[in-house]
Amino acid sequence: MTDLFKEPDDATPLEPQEREGLLQSWITYRRDLNEAEQENIVQGAAWARGRRRISIDSLLTDDFMRTLHKRMFGDVWRWAGTYRTTERNIGVAAYRIPLELINLLDDVRYWVDHQTYPRDEIAIRFHHRLVAIHPFPNGNGRHARQAADLLVGRLGGEPFSWGGGSLADVGELRARYVAALRAADNHDIGPLLEFARC
Repeated sequence: MTDLFKEPDDATPLEPQEREGLLQSWITYRRDLNEAEQENIVQGAAWARGRRRISIDSLLTDDFMRTLHKRMFGDVWRWAGTYRTTERNIGVAAYRIPLELINLLDDVRYWVDHQTYPRDEIAIRFHHRLVAIHPFPNGNGRHARQAADLLVGRLGGEPFSWGGGSLADVGELRARYVAALRAADNHDIGPLLEFARC
């Protein structure tokens, strides 16, 4: 048996029907999956950066969020860009995903229009809530980080460093990221803001 679907302890495992959505038959080990996903993410990020003229209002749409996920994972997973239909130990109930996402996007538009928070904080609060909704079967953190980078760029800021390394690997960096997310779950956004810019 391969380690293909062995997730880190703090990651959400895929359900059997979601595992069947793997498009690449050559992927048999976890390192292969990580490599394929990373290559697809790089392509998705390049696509997103090429949308320089997209407005904040166009970025903050259900369609753009799903398209971004599809661009980041669509070469690897059949279900990329499609909301999850299974329940998780994290995130909202699957049937609530569309409404929760619309509420989040409306909130972020309000924060931007009324300068409720500084631009970094707007993008980090957006990232945190998007991860908390957990709309997709997998790739939620990577998708939310890319979406936050796009948003902060549209607000005139620089992309975040996200700790300056790869969060895909189990280790101290990922542990700090997860701890910062948990602090934000408890209404302390400071550690996540700090992690994003360190």
